[in-house]
Formats: sequence, structure tokens, C-alpha cells
Amino acid sequence: MAILGIGADIVLIPRVFAFLQRRGPEKLAHRILSDVELVHWDASRSGSEIKLEDARFLAVRWALKEAAYKALYPNYRPTWKDLTYYPLGAIKLGSKPVLSFKYQQDLSFHCSVTHDGDYVFATVVVEK
Repeated sequence: MAILGIGADIVLIPRVFAFLQRRGPEKLAHRILSDVELVHWDASRSGSEIKLEDARFLAVRWALKEAAYKALYPNYRPTWKDLTYYPLGAIKLGSKPVLSFKYQQDLSFHCSVTHDGDYVFATVVVEK
């Protein structure tokens, strides 16, 4: 397999939190999350109060999808909903985080995401 691209992105969590307070969390969630991610989003929310965990949940996915887009462009141009993030252990116990591209099964994604303090940082390497 050859490396198709490498992407990185950083997101400021308080900026996402402020957006959620201004516009409401559902607008952003429905814009950037895939159907699978929306199920996890709905399960993780309790009540109508916006929490920092909500902002972190969306910031992680925003950063990973932005990094993936940078790694894929110009060969592919995925939409937000074409990419799905499965966090650590979501696929099977002890599994690494996984990013999948709905329409391109022949690509292999290697992703890393970290959040510390106010920031989320993501990197994605795509192989074909």
C-alpha cells in the first residue's frame, strides 16, 4: 500500500462550546455526524443542557474529519457524513480508533486523536 495523503487538524473546544450555546447542539451534530455517529450522540446526551462533553464529542469528530479531508483531497472529496469515526474500543475491546469512508472501502485510514485542556488535535494517514 502507498500513502495517499496525510492530514492534521486542531480544534479549540471552547469555540465549539460557544457555537453550541448560540445555535443549539442539534444543528451542528446533524450537519457533521454520520448516521452511526448520530446514534452515539443521542445515547451520550442527557437532557437539554449543553455540556463540555458535548463540545468535546463534536470537536473530536470535526478534527478527525477535517484531517481526513486534507489527507484525501484532491483525489476524493468526502462530505462530513461520508466519514464515520469509531473511538477506542468501539469495534472490539482494545481496538484502536477507526475512521471509515462510506464509498471507498479500498482505502486504509490510520488516525490518532488527542484532547488536552482546551484543544483537540487529530492526524490521519490514508493508504491506498
